Amino acid sequence: MTRLILMCGLPGAGKTTQARRLAATLPAIRLCPDEWLTGLGLSIFDIPARDRTEQMLWQHAQHLLRLGQDGILENGFWGRTERDTARALGTPLDVLKHRDLLTAAQSDDWAALFEPPDAAELATYDPPITPATAP
Repeated sequence: MTRLILMCGLPGAGKTTQARRLAATLPAIRLCPDEWLTGLGLSIFDIPARDRTEQMLWQHAQHLLRLGQDGILENGFWGRTERDTARALGTPLDVLKHRDLLTAAQSDDWAALFEPPDAAELATYDPPITPATAP
């Protein structure tokens, strides 16, 4: 059975680190908007470019699934309405602030927008897949 794993969390939460481990273990194709944007010489903070990139990667992920290939999509999926299936990584906000990715103000602003999945939402999804539990 093919699957698409959606990585959920704020910037610096460890989505890419976990996705790399899973991609090697499953195996799966990793689709990371930040890497695509920087690879094209664009800023990860260019919102119109990010929106277009995420839409393109979503379409690409669906194509991979139709071909029978597992995928990992690292869009962040901040809002509950964005998630069909996701798992929060649970990295505390103070840890994110100490990483060199964002200013403290950006961390605070974005944390106010992020809706981590609650227990009721998580109960509607498959159990999380980690490198230790991957088949």
